[in-house]
Amino acid sequence: MTEMMRRISAGLEQAFAARGFAEPSVEDLRDAAGVSLRTLYKYTPSRADMVLAALENRHQRYLSHVFDRLPESPDEATEAILARVGTWMATETSHGCLFHAAVAADPNSLPLRALLERHKAEVASCAAEATGLGVAETELLVIIEGLTQAWPLRGDAAIEAAKRLAQALRAALG
Repeated sequence: MTEMMRRISAGLEQAFAARGFAEPSVEDLRDAAGVSLRTLYKYTPSRADMVLAALENRHQRYLSHVFDRLPESPDEATEAILARVGTWMATETSHGCLFHAAVAADPNSLPLRALLERHKAEVASCAAEATGLGVAETELLVIIEGLTQAWPLRGDAAIEAAKRLAQALRAALG
C-alpha cells in the first residue's frame, strides 16, 4: 500500500467510525482523507471502495494494537489480548464492531462480507497462536466478540468476565 493510500484509508476510517457509513458526504470523506476529490476517486473510485479501504486500514491497526509485542507466557498473552480489546473499545469505538456495522449498512455486499470473515478469522488465528490454545480458535473468537458486544454496556466488567471465560477455557482444555 502506498503512503497516499494509507493516508486516505486512515482518514476514511476515522470518518466512518465517527459518523457511520451513510452520513458522511463525499465532500466530508474527501476532507477526512485530506486530499482533493480527484485524488480520492483515483485511489477509491466508489463509496464501496472507500468503505473497504477504511476497513482494511482498521483491520491492520486492530491486529497491531491487539497482537503486537505480546508477553511470551500464554496466560499473560491471554490477559493482554483481552485488556487490549477493552482499550480498543474505550479509545477507538464505544459502539461495537465497525466491520459488523459496515455489513449491516450494506448486507448484500460480498466484498464487505468477505472482509468481515477474513478479519474475524485472522483475529481468531492470532489469538489461538498467542495463547497456545490452537484447538480453541472458535471459542476464543466467541470470547473476544462477546467482549466487543458487552463492552458498551459493561465496560471494564466485560473485560474481567472475558478473562474469567478464557481461564475457564484453558482449564477445560487441560
